[in-house]
Amino acid sequence: MTKTGFFTDERCFWHSGGNYALLLPVGDLVQPQAAGGLPESPESKRRFRNLLEVTGLLTELDVRSHRPVTADEAQLVHDADYITRFQELSAGQGGELGLRTPFGPGGFDIAALSAGLTFGALEAVLTGDLRNAYALSRPPGHHCTADWPNGFCLMNNIAIAIEMARLAGLAERFAVVDWDVHHGNGTEAIFYDRADVLTLSVHQNHCYPSDTGVSDDRGAGAGEGFNVNIPLQPGAGHATYLQVMDQIIVPQLEAFQPDIVIVACGFDASGFDPLARMVATADTFAEMTRKLKQFTDGRLVMAHEGGYSEAYVPFCGHVVMEALSGSNVKIQDPLASRLQGYQPNEIFEKHHANWVSQLAEFFAAG
Repeated sequence: MTKTGFFTDERCFWHSGGNYALLLPVGDLVQPQAAGGLPESPESKRRFRNLLEVTGLLTELDVRSHRPVTADEAQLVHDADYITRFQELSAGQGGELGLRTPFGPGGFDIAALSAGLTFGALEAVLTGDLRNAYALSRPPGHHCTADWPNGFCLMNNIAIAIEMARLAGLAERFAVVDWDVHHGNGTEAIFYDRADVLTLSVHQNHCYPSDTGVSDDRGAGAGEGFNVNIPLQPGAGHATYLQVMDQIIVPQLEAFQPDIVIVACGFDASGFDPLARMVATADTFAEMTRKLKQFTDGRLVMAHEGGYSEAYVPFCGHVVMEALSGSNVKIQDPLASRLQGYQPNEIFEKHHANWVSQLAEFFAAG
């Protein structure tokens, strides 16, 4: 229990996202761009890992890969017909099965590896092999439902890892804290009627998907009250995210008392992300990590989700690994002063704070 794990595999960087310009397929009036493909590219993740290596922090981590999940293990979450079709296309030239989820030859194998990295991190922490762990999973997973891939997500990595851990008897009660700036609609849908998995998503309101993520969606049947959506208005910054942690997320975790907390760790709420309009800083993510570590006494699993600023994601990731591992290897955020100038002024900060307080009262009332 002395080390922090870092689960990564070069093959995950080889996932191919097709010929897109931002979110638009190339063709008609949409011109190719110099760096073609979807915003979900390997570069932000690879540069994250590279920065850890250059600073020396990577040498303090227990760096591992893990086997891919099998088709049967994926079907603990996903419909058999979806997995079969995915495999068929993957064995050929690839294709697209949902919304903005193109993949090339071998796409199924890479997605299965991404889910495997997430399970490997969860298994190692639950067995006590590691104190905590980060899975640099790619492709991401939190948008993928049981039968519909969307938002760059081809398998729901965290959901598969949870079901595999449950099947192995490693834990019974799981909490998923999703701070990716987009709503974790896939994870919500998969566990919506379950009382043994608490899902919490803090996201930009109506960003993606535009029709999910409202605070009134609390779960159904046995799962009623175990789904918590925290939609924030554009422009929310560092103080708002920490208020959400203190007033909503940690109290919900305290009431639920999970065996393990898993973070869907997207860095796209940063002030430099092209797919959202929030102004979180690298320190925002580090402070949220510290708050969860305090609640869990250090026992925490994190799985990489979104984050599309190739320049800034590595700094966000590095300070999270500093916080997760407790390392003395520190970096300075080179954009901190600029982001400080982007934070909401007093009037707007009060508006965000009032909204979070109202949500906290709503959730506290059950």
